[in-house]
Amino acid sequence: MKCPLCGLEFREQDGLEGCKGCALSGTCSLIKCPNCGYEVPKEPGLIKFIRSLKRQKEIKK
Repeated sequence: MKCPLCGLEFREQDGLEGCKGCALSGTCSLIKCPNCGYEVPKEPGLIKFIRSLKRQKEIKK
């Protein structure tokens, strides 16, 4: 994922770890940026797939 506020690229799992202390943890559809704390919605599966293809292409170069 990429934070729209600070631009940090992070794994979705890293963003979920920042929400462990919240009472809505597990039922909320937001992920917290580990750098700035900005909450963003989870990436749809299609976006994750496209991002993985892009990374694979960059690795092959």
